[in-house]
Amino acid sequence: MNQLIKEKLAILPAQPGCYLMKDKQGTIIYVGKSKLLKNRVRSYFTGAHDRKTQRLVQEIVDFEYFVTSSEMEALILEMNLIKKYDPKYNVMLKDDKTYPYLKITSERHPRLLITRKVKKDKGKYFGPYPNVIAARETKKLLDRLYPLKKCNNPPGRPCLYYHMHQCLACSEHPPTAKEYNAIVQEISSFLHGGFNEIKNNLKNKMLEASEQLNFERAKELRDQIQHIEAVMEQQKMTLNDRIDRDVFGYSVEKGWMCVQVFFVRQGKLIERDVSVFPFFDSAEETFVSFVGRFYLHQNHLKPKQIFVPIGTNVTILSELLEIDVHTPFRGRKKELVELAIKNAEIALSEKFALIERDEERTIVAVEKLGEKLNIETPHRIEAFDNSNIQGTDPVSAMIVFIDGKPSKKDYRKYKIRDVVGPDDYETMREVIRRRYTRVLQEDLPLPDLIIVDGSKGQMSAALDVLENELGLDIPLGGLAKNDKHKTSELLYGNPPIVVPLERQSQEFYLVQRIQDEVHRFAITFHRQLRGKNLVQSELDKIPGVGEKRRRLLLTHFKSITEIKQAPIEEITKLGIPVNIATDIQKYLNQEE
Repeated sequence: MNQLIKEKLAILPAQPGCYLMKDKQGTIIYVGKSKLLKNRVRSYFTGAHDRKTQRLVQEIVDFEYFVTSSEMEALILEMNLIKKYDPKYNVMLKDDKTYPYLKITSERHPRLLITRKVKKDKGKYFGPYPNVIAARETKKLLDRLYPLKKCNNPPGRPCLYYHMHQCLACSEHPPTAKEYNAIVQEISSFLHGGFNEIKNNLKNKMLEASEQLNFERAKELRDQIQHIEAVMEQQKMTLNDRIDRDVFGYSVEKGWMCVQVFFVRQGKLIERDVSVFPFFDSAEETFVSFVGRFYLHQNHLKPKQIFVPIGTNVTILSELLEIDVHTPFRGRKKELVELAIKNAEIALSEKFALIERDEERTIVAVEKLGEKLNIETPHRIEAFDNSNIQGTDPVSAMIVFIDGKPSKKDYRKYKIRDVVGPDDYETMREVIRRRYTRVLQEDLPLPDLIIVDGSKGQMSAALDVLENELGLDIPLGGLAKNDKHKTSELLYGNPPIVVPLERQSQEFYLVQRIQDEVHRFAITFHRQLRGKNLVQSELDKIPGVGEKRRRLLLTHFKSITEIKQAPIEEITKLGIPVNIATDIQKYLNQEE
């Protein structure tokens, strides 16, 4: 613990609020809240912690806090700060997954759509459907049954769906608002559990068609019945009061939490959601934060009622969400919450082995790599590789691994500008210079470790730019390959020496993944650039001839030879000015 943190801990107020933990670069890595800031923040720096909390504390070099007037204000502020800063240790609140809903629009000619955004636009929303396939199959079934608008054609101009009897909006006499309203009510009834009545009606129509020997129609109706049964068969009756509810249950073990959400619509369990994530505060407060984020920041449609386990602060959740949050103590409602908890326990036990295995491959491997190099844990690793064919189309690429996992949004591609010929060392100088000059100018995060795909020569070039030109002191390693183009050894230091990594160790697999990924990214970029250059035409070199005129000329004349032999008058007929047509002929004949 540094002196700055000690001094700040001594003056922490005994009031509710939020705290923001920062790393050595000033980046906010964790946001939390507490009813009593003084006790909660101090708890991170005293006593024993599990491994994941130790990792967090090791990175903290400073913190700041906001005092609020109530726990409710602290909860709202915490959610807003997480959304703003996207801290890497707030894993469970970074996952902004949204689920699809079925929506009937409020237009003159209503449409049935699949959407992930719930808006206050007078449309009718049904769902959510965590299984997007179920949403699509349900929409496909309803499209067959109900002829809502499916095209943008004006009335009197029929579309394909019109001829399939699935769209009446483009007919000469489209349905009236009253007729549309009846269709919308039927769809609403279907999605609210009234599909049995519709299924029975279809069965009667199927029998009638069979009796009239209209077997094609009977088969079509039979298929529709089977679609209804396939889509709705997984819905199980849970409660008889037909109220829309979300039922929450959670389980915790070894600093990890699993939350299960059952979506109950019109008394029927339609789907569930599972979230597994690490947590650093108390389980009860983490769960409350999760529920608040689930609705306010992940755009989930709020039901009429929420069931939560015993011990949850229902008062603060009810006030935050402005809906009924209830803890059932008896009967089938309590059994439903217990079922969600049981499912959470099972899911957590099943996924825990995978979680630990993933940690071994990522963050634990990063920690061990730092130990082998005798540096601080390299949470952010940036790697570089060059690619060219005998000096043509030279490119370089940079990838970023954060805590052992690729961060593809941070990947960068570079076209080499100043290097002539196949000079790998000067190429490395240029790309390192360009990358870290920009990092310094724009105050971007610096890496904890730089890896270049190459041995001593590439390392020397990169170090010279970093230390002598930019004044940066960043650990730098090099990756050498064997004769089979596979990762052979990691070099580090000045002068470089081989770092002893066991071939079967996770840290060796980590540097191998980094080398494979940066090579893949670089060579893919090179192939794209080379392929683009290969299809360039001689016409591209003529001033005044852009892509549009090149396409026009090649479409009309079919080949460069035909253009050479064509009279200027024929070229000008395409709308090309006389002076440019003359330049085209002159250039092409000179080239010949």
